[in-house]
Amino acid sequence: MEPFLRKRLTFLSFFWDKVWPAGEPGSSTLAPPDPTADAGPEPPVPGARLYRALHDFMARSADELSVTCGERLYALREEGPYILACRLSGGHSTGLVPITCVSKATPETLTDQPWFFSGTSRTQAQQMLLAPDNAPGTFLVRPSESSLGGYALSVRAQARVCHYRISTAADGSLYLQKGRPFPSLEALLAYYKANWKLIQQPLLQPCVLQKTPEQDEWERPRSEFTLRRKLGRGYFGEVWEGLWRGSVPVAVKVIRSADVKLADLAKEIQTLKSLRHERLIRLHAVCSAGEPVYIVTELMRKGNLQAFLGSPEGQALSPLLLLSFARQVVEGMSYLEQQRIVHRDLAARNVLVDDGLACKVADFGLARLLKDDVYSPRSGSKIPIKWTAPEAATYRVFSQKSDVWSFGVLLYEVFTYGQCPYEGMTNHETLQQILRGYRLPRPAACPAEVYVLMLECWRGSPEERPAFAVLQERLRALHQRLPLAPT
Repeated sequence: MEPFLRKRLTFLSFFWDKVWPAGEPGSSTLAPPDPTADAGPEPPVPGARLYRALHDFMARSADELSVTCGERLYALREEGPYILACRLSGGHSTGLVPITCVSKATPETLTDQPWFFSGTSRTQAQQMLLAPDNAPGTFLVRPSESSLGGYALSVRAQARVCHYRISTAADGSLYLQKGRPFPSLEALLAYYKANWKLIQQPLLQPCVLQKTPEQDEWERPRSEFTLRRKLGRGYFGEVWEGLWRGSVPVAVKVIRSADVKLADLAKEIQTLKSLRHERLIRLHAVCSAGEPVYIVTELMRKGNLQAFLGSPEGQALSPLLLLSFARQVVEGMSYLEQQRIVHRDLAARNVLVDDGLACKVADFGLARLLKDDVYSPRSGSKIPIKWTAPEAATYRVFSQKSDVWSFGVLLYEVFTYGQCPYEGMTNHETLQQILRGYRLPRPAACPAEVYVLMLECWRGSPEERPAFAVLQERLRALHQRLPLAPT
């Protein structure tokens, strides 16, 4: 009856979509597998473990698989010092990859995927996909409204939208059709892009928002933002997890005049707008008219690096992965160095981590806006003495080389899994010991070559400390040749 009514009474298509939701329980849109269809590559084996490439690897023989830094793979099995890896896309090509080149990855880094729309309802998905900017074949994946923790695939088909439930099997694999399991949403989409006839709808491109955060004007009304969960408080105000326009996950820094010099904030925000680098937190919007001021940035779900390293997940990380964190931070600081920007408060608490273990530097430049009674040697406990170069702590002389000192302390935090430096010492005792020549000892997990870099960052004369560009190159070289265990 459904095909007859849809054909005869097309002007009631909205009503028929309500009666017969496409691809969800009661729908007849999802076709059964066609054994004669070109099935392409077989679905990944259930329970396959996802990995992420830590750096580029070039295949040296026909048995090996070339990978690029950040690429996601799944491991079919381990073979001694290698894993037999398979790509999530690109024909599912397989080959051997050294196990030292990869680390275990979370099942999905969904917030980084252009096709994933968190907080989007079925109705909102239909409105977005039917917008003029989206042609037939445009699709998105959203959280399921009927199955807690599940997902739904929404696809535009001419003047209507089809919805398909993505089910989760007992072993954690995902499927649209029973008998075709996948270890991730990424792998599932790759398969149905190549075999779209199985669902009768091509998957051509992710849904395009009519205006992305980067295209919007910077100044936005507070009414567009909903604060959902307080993440913490620091020198620069409270930080909240929120939603922009009810759908875009963001982090919102709430700044009040009691903490900063609001008169200088506009100039600093102009600087933030001009900075673009993959290792710096991305600014989305600001609300600077009235109080409190909102600075809206991308959301990093694993929080700050100091807290993450102290968590059970962080404590299990290998020294090689810790070194990759240091490399990511120094890449961001090298960019700030090129732009002649002084951070003034570089520490693990001001580095944020996402689901894919990518690190990004935050709060760069904001320290200069803090009121003198909040951030000065006279206020004692407020200035982060244990991360501050002696010339900055004593004479308030901040420079890129004082940031290099702070980076040395951040290295210590990383290789002690988030421990506080100079533990047991007061700020006054710390500064006095530093001026007498004392330096932090080498952490147990820290390779000797990395500790040499720490000591170079802590040279008493700022001119003798290495530039961030030099540190970036030396850490890159160390990362390529260091064994997994400290020497």
